[in-house]
Amino acid sequence: MRLRPITALSLAAASMLLMAGCSGSAGDSASPSTGAAADLCAAQAPEGDASKAVSVSGDAGTPGEATFTSPLDVSELQTTVVDEGSGDAVAAGDFISYALSAYSAETGEKLVTVGYEPGELLPAQISPDNPLGQLLGCGKPGERVVAAFPATPASDSTQAAAAEVYVVDLLDTVPTAAWGDAQEPVAGMPAVELADDGAPTITIPDAAAPTETQVATLKQGDGYTVQDGDYVLIQYSGARWSNGEVFDETWKDGGTPYSGATTSFVSGFQKALVGFPVGSQVEVVIPPAEGYGEGEINTTDLKGETLVFVVDILGAQHVTAQQ
Repeated sequence: MRLRPITALSLAAASMLLMAGCSGSAGDSASPSTGAAADLCAAQAPEGDASKAVSVSGDAGTPGEATFTSPLDVSELQTTVVDEGSGDAVAAGDFISYALSAYSAETGEKLVTVGYEPGELLPAQISPDNPLGQLLGCGKPGERVVAAFPATPASDSTQAAAAEVYVVDLLDTVPTAAWGDAQEPVAGMPAVELADDGAPTITIPDAAAPTETQVATLKQGDGYTVQDGDYVLIQYSGARWSNGEVFDETWKDGGTPYSGATTSFVSGFQKALVGFPVGSQVEVVIPPAEGYGEGEINTTDLKGETLVFVVDILGAQHVTAQQ
């Protein structure tokens, strides 16, 4: 998933967001071990002369201004913690919200500021092996870090990148289940029962499947409202109306959320995303016409099936943040 084109975002920043902001399909990431959590603390790049030479105005959580004498000599990745934050430290495998400003180390020019407004960046999973872990380590919400990136030469797969300076804010950890206010069940919709971790169990009613898509809010969030074409970070579980069988879900194998564009899903599923605020849990019943099409019902595909999904909306990034 391309979050921002290189023309709008510095090369190093684009690389960082591409690597950290896309979670892939369900089950791609295993739950972190205690050793991985310890490694996250050690993963943060060490302090150096370049990162220490940068001064930042303002408080973490708001776009500050970095000043330094340019050109800044950056020989290796360096970080300096400006504000240590407070509360519980993040752990490997956590999803976090974050924001950053990037500057040219050569000229001091600000290249981009992103993530401080709702809908600008998807939450991202932090680990010792991705750039967020190397910049933020096992920081606490409110941590602000100055990072200095060295120039990198071109390779067969990447363009050359100039040296850059970042101000990166760890805003908060993001739950992996919807956190909105519970709503009253809607009569006739499949019943949903939640496990302690938020995983839903769907019970199909003893009734004929509806012929039109039906949508119900199970939890009402209060975050950014998803728009058509946005990228979303979601958990979901899907069951067949015909027999109640769960055919796909993100909750297995540690419950790793999935990210993708709203337009990448079937039209019925999109109705459980567009117009709903982040933090919401939405149930949708999708007849074949807005699912996988008509056909003879069988166990090998979803043609002819009326589908039931329970969707937790954990984050969203507006399409204009990619243009």
